[in-house]
Amino acid sequence: MTEEDKELELLKAKRMLEMQKNISQRQKIEEVKPESKAQKVSPRDLVLKQLGYRGDEVLQNAESQFPNETKVIVEKLAELIQGGEITEIIDGGKLLTLFRSVGIRVRVQTTINVEQDGKMVSWSDKLKGETKSLSEPVSDQVSSNDSPVENI
Repeated sequence: MTEEDKELELLKAKRMLEMQKNISQRQKIEEVKPESKAQKVSPRDLVLKQLGYRGDEVLQNAESQFPNETKVIVEKLAELIQGGEITEIIDGGKLLTLFRSVGIRVRVQTTINVEQDGKMVSWSDKLKGETKSLSEPVSDQVSSNDSPVENI
């Protein structure tokens, strides 16, 4: 054998090893896939994937305030999502409406912001600022030196 033939045989051997490694990796991946399919996604995780803006916040509040009732609703929602009956994103308002429609009054922290001097300020801070300015003494009050009674 010439030197070129030896090099060619070495390259072929390396290539065969690479191919065997690739085949064994594919077989391992295929073995793992059925196991992962067997693992079920929890109903809560399924619902969380479908929640939109502030939906997770409403769900969290509902779970802390009404744990048993929320669990039943989440399971039913997950069932509807898996069945393809619910395909749209559920935002916080829709989820809150759902809870209220079945008689669960979930309380959500709410703040009202207003614009004041080009900045967004909470309504309570704005009211506090107005009452503070009302309680300050007015500078137009009559001082003791400017008394309307004359000294005799």
